[in-house]
Amino acid sequence: MGIPKPLVQTNQLFIVLSVVLALLVSNWILLIPFLIGVITLITRRNPIMVLGYTFLNKDKEHYVLEDPDQQIFNQWIATICLGLSFLFFRLGYVGGGYFFSIMVMAAAGIALLGYCIGCTIRYRYMMWKHKRLN
Repeated sequence: MGIPKPLVQTNQLFIVLSVVLALLVSNWILLIPFLIGVITLITRRNPIMVLGYTFLNKDKEHYVLEDPDQQIFNQWIATICLGLSFLFFRLGYVGGGYFFSIMVMAAAGIALLGYCIGCTIRYRYMMWKHKRLN
């Protein structure tokens, strides 16, 4: 069972747009994707993707499917970065806030272009773990 790629891309676009809006308008906006990330990690169901299912034209099997475990891993990275960004902004460490928000925005933006940084990190980690056990 996988997640249709358009839903993954919708979530990535949501993160990019949320961060851009947060940096241009108010960093309080970072709470929205952060809370959606927390909900996703707790329930393993992303509200953005659940909403997106209503807009799919074809059956799920007709799309390129993404690995749900990989998406949860990526969501962990994004949620941690968004949380740290918001925390740094609130504590007055604006540089740290910008650093983590730009990191998550860049990773989601690059993923929209076709390269998944989180996938590379998870792959390297799994290979390291495998080599360590053998």
